[in-house]
Amino acid sequence: MWGQEVVSVVRRKARLRTAVKTAAALLALSLSACTAQPAPAPSSSAPAATATFNFGTGADPMGLDPALELDSESFRVTRQVLEGLVTVDATTGAPAPSLATSWQELQDGLAYSFKLRQNVTFQDGTALDAAAVCTNFNRWFTLPAALRGGGNSTAFKQIFKAFSDDAKNSVFKNCTAMGPSDVTIELNSRLSGFLQAMTLPSFAISSPAALTSMTADTLTASVSGHPVSAYGQHPVGTGPFRFTSWQNGKVTLSANQNYWGTKGEIGVLNFITYDQPQIRLQALEDGTIDGYDPVTPGDFDALVKNGEQILQRDPFSVMYLGINQAVPVMADLKVRQAIATAIDKQSLIKAFFIDGSQATSQFIPPKLSGFNNAVTGYGYDQDKARKLLAESSYRGEPITFYYPTNVTRTYLPTPEKVYAEIARQLTAVGFNIKPVPVPWSDDYLGKVTSPGDHALDLMGWNGGYADPDNFVGPLFGTPNGEFGSHDPQLISKIDRARMLPNGPDRNDAYQSVNTQIVQTVPAVPIAFPISAVALSNKVATYPVSPVLNEVFNQIKLAK
Repeated sequence: MWGQEVVSVVRRKARLRTAVKTAAALLALSLSACTAQPAPAPSSSAPAATATFNFGTGADPMGLDPALELDSESFRVTRQVLEGLVTVDATTGAPAPSLATSWQELQDGLAYSFKLRQNVTFQDGTALDAAAVCTNFNRWFTLPAALRGGGNSTAFKQIFKAFSDDAKNSVFKNCTAMGPSDVTIELNSRLSGFLQAMTLPSFAISSPAALTSMTADTLTASVSGHPVSAYGQHPVGTGPFRFTSWQNGKVTLSANQNYWGTKGEIGVLNFITYDQPQIRLQALEDGTIDGYDPVTPGDFDALVKNGEQILQRDPFSVMYLGINQAVPVMADLKVRQAIATAIDKQSLIKAFFIDGSQATSQFIPPKLSGFNNAVTGYGYDQDKARKLLAESSYRGEPITFYYPTNVTRTYLPTPEKVYAEIARQLTAVGFNIKPVPVPWSDDYLGKVTSPGDHALDLMGWNGGYADPDNFVGPLFGTPNGEFGSHDPQLISKIDRARMLPNGPDRNDAYQSVNTQIVQTVPAVPIAFPISAVALSNKVATYPVSPVLNEVFNQIKLAK
């Protein structure tokens, strides 16, 4: 087990080695452009991809229907198979052409028109057209209640607020095919981050034929206790890779020879799950895999010593401690304040996160508008925490603390160690902590985001696009089972902020949202973590992305 001093030594050594490479991908803050030019057409004479590439991951996907999942391992796979109307520009973070070559904002932000790319087919041979796009939007809008989960469990709910059975409260109005290659999306209210939201992998366009033939809206199977449909086990899109198989901790994809864009060099792509960091590291060292994600702080010394590459992502996620106010004692503000004050964030980051990770008192990263420099949060003060606890209604009741095991997340490299240290700090000020370890593969995500007895939980949020709403909207924009609270004023503030045009008023609105979250403590933000990918020397370039938009046809292999 790594001690704090040992980790620091490893980091100091790692900083001195030139083998460590840092990705300098920047996220643009000005993301309001409404038009784009088509991407250049790829050469059709490129040779067929033949290489096999094996990539280690920290967990299995939850499912492969991106409309119904929110975890990064599911999206890692579906990003290869499916595409959306727009994608993320690797340099600026702005929306860039994908299945749409250009777009235009209409009616002062109440509608958007898209021009679709010509001669694109889904991997089952059916054509991409405006009707196919609308089939997907209409499916998301009319999802059966059984598929929606609780709170903000689908991206559609996070972005558009409501489904067709509550149409008056939905931001989405309709999708209309204006011609074979022209589609218009109408909204009931302005959504300034609409184009940015469309870059999310959740809004990738599936083959309508596959959705029908594999009964995508009927959950007939289970993956590690998580319900999925037949389509959720065999997605069909327009992307550079086709789904081949998923079994025994390995997802296999093959190159889509009919792909409209750059096909890349990889013919067979395997994502292989290793839930323990040391096993991933060993697999890279012995050549079983060609890369893995995520790197833990304890990996650095061995990776550098062996001459492997480490690519660090710019921080664009937040790790936090969730607090469930549906558990009666957690409804007491002083109890929540005592929790926030008892946590020494700096010691956690120094011991368990990659160098450069930053402590935080708010959920919106400092690169985005809405970050509030005036918000300082609750500083670490054990005496103050004890005083707050003594003044509260807490009388020593067991506090159930859920944390994931057998997993490594980009926002939480070593969850068991982070849990142990936070539990120690809370116990030191008078809390009676009851540990509830839950294997990630036992639907940890579902358990802590649904109503239940979890008083505390370890979680994180990976940013998907460069807009402050992406960080506070999904977590606090509607009541949800993780936090067990209903704060109409906070929800109203978030709703207002997301509709304002980009500018000072919107920035002020999100700063106000930040302030209220700090004051009411529905959760305790702890860190903006840096994450990293390890790669063998087989890899010449890798498309590292702060928002994890890493599509493997962009990998260049060493000659």
